[in-house]
Amino acid sequence: MEIVIREMQGNSAAPMDLLLEADPSEQNIKQYLKKGTVFLAEFEKNIAGIMVLMPISSASLEIMNLAVDEKFRGKGIAKKLIAHAKQACADQNMDFLEIGTGNSSLDQLALYQKCGFRMKKVIENYFIVHYPEPIFENGIQCMDMVRLKMKIKKDS
Repeated sequence: MEIVIREMQGNSAAPMDLLLEADPSEQNIKQYLKKGTVFLAEFEKNIAGIMVLMPISSASLEIMNLAVDEKFRGKGIAKKLIAHAKQACADQNMDFLEIGTGNSSLDQLALYQKCGFRMKKVIENYFIVHYPEPIFENGIQCMDMVRLKMKIKKDS
């Protein structure tokens, strides 16, 4: 079956339950939904994944949220969404695509590097400062944000 990526019209109708899988703060999600573009991944006529892409500078777009419904994981949906983000960067003549994730998000860190992202910096205690409740993944407390970046524009 084919995975179809489409831009969602009217970000306020974005499926919050899916967005919350990648970011446990509804307040944060609502803030970047105002400035970002939402893309839905459809698989077998179901919403299988979501991505919010937002400009963070004149040269960079950031994937603010990337989530795949648990029922549809392992089908290449996240990779297809990231490829769509890369193309959006190229289409907008952007130099870089960026993403941030938690130190405890081991599967995501592996995926992002397989897709071409490189680790650029660690923001210590980000999730302790910006989230009221402790977050645990893979038996590890999520404390630090790992920032990853990918060069899009080729040097001419």
